[in-house]
Amino acid sequence: MDSVLGRKQRIKNSDWIETFDKIEQLITKEELDQLVNKTIQDIKAKTKGKQAAYAWSGGKDSLVLGEICRRAGISSCVLVISNLEYKAFTQWVEDNKPPELTIINTGQDLKWLVTHPHMLFPQDSKYAAQWFHIVQHRGQAKYYKENNLDMLLLGRRRADGNYVGKGDNIYTNSQGVTRYSPLSDWTHEQVLAYIHYYNLAMPPIYDWKNGYLCGTHPWPARQWTGSTENAWSEIYEIDSSIVNEAAEYFESAKAFLKTIK
Repeated sequence: MDSVLGRKQRIKNSDWIETFDKIEQLITKEELDQLVNKTIQDIKAKTKGKQAAYAWSGGKDSLVLGEICRRAGISSCVLVISNLEYKAFTQWVEDNKPPELTIINTGQDLKWLVTHPHMLFPQDSKYAAQWFHIVQHRGQAKYYKENNLDMLLLGRRRADGNYVGKGDNIYTNSQGVTRYSPLSDWTHEQVLAYIHYYNLAMPPIYDWKNGYLCGTHPWPARQWTGSTENAWSEIYEIDSSIVNEAAEYFESAKAFLKTIK
């Protein structure tokens, strides 16, 4: 099917919610299950004889990936976090994580953030992408080597503008980590359909402002805010304790708190 939503960067958060609400009109369970079975067979063929695991972030794509990987016989998985996560998200992970999940913490905290101020609420896609390199990619490489993997499966999709390799959706980077993206050609609607028909638990982030645009991320990596003050306002609404703690390190957080008192 053609995607109703189009490219992720051009979709409004309200469009995601509206599409989710009418997903049964767009994709039947029979259509979805044909795609699922095809994807499972593809995973089995490409991981045969290989030591494989999948990356799990708790985001919508990784939730679907995890379910399909387990149905294809792959249960080992990794979540990479920092010390700058939303408390509600870490609690959700604790309550909903896959049994075989390994959690790796790459250690970034408020003191680290002070020395890397350009990483606070990046309005530039270049700096936003750096969060993935310093957290996810670094942690995934560690997990890959420690577990002697041949392949790490990701929930990356072309519809998000993600690089997934060439025709076989597999690529190996300069560190020797081979990544395979079995959902590469899935549309946004197909991902939402799987979540709907299989009743997958979603993290609280999707109920927050611009949740579908932001996805799972450390709180300083929050995008689409328009300004630093807006970012602190949005985070305060989610978890005021984050802003109160950050005010000890950042003048902008302290200034924001003064505007609401």
